[in-house]
Amino acid sequence: MSAPASNAGYDEWLDALAAGEGFALACPDGHGSLPPRRVCPECGSTALSEEPLAETGTVETYSVVHVAGPRFADDTPYVNAVADFGPVRLTGVLRGAEPDVDAVAVGDRVAVGVEERATDGEPLVVFRPADGEQAVSRPADGE
Repeated sequence: MSAPASNAGYDEWLDALAAGEGFALACPDGHGSLPPRRVCPECGSTALSEEPLAETGTVETYSVVHVAGPRFADDTPYVNAVADFGPVRLTGVLRGAEPDVDAVAVGDRVAVGVEERATDGEPLVVFRPADGEQAVSRPADGE
């Protein structure tokens, strides 16, 4: 079996995010993107700079996942969300709320971090309610 492929630029971004030093790439026109970009996807500028990522974002859309692929099998059920953090949108798993449609809403404020995926221990972008609610409860095995 071969070693997992490295995601140059993205792995370093995840490390920075996990250390509380998350950033987005910005061009002089204010367009935002995430690593490993070398060119702004909006205007083509190569003058990209690292700008601090906003501390909180806003949920733009979400989906409750009950049946997942193999990499997320031990994480179900979970809420997959897209949140707006200023010039960039991030996709992550919402933690800190029950994994159902009544526990999350478009417009909810969230903070971003990195945790390990339950299935394989790989890093995972996660959101938590900005008001600091408790972690998501999961059914015990066999329930």
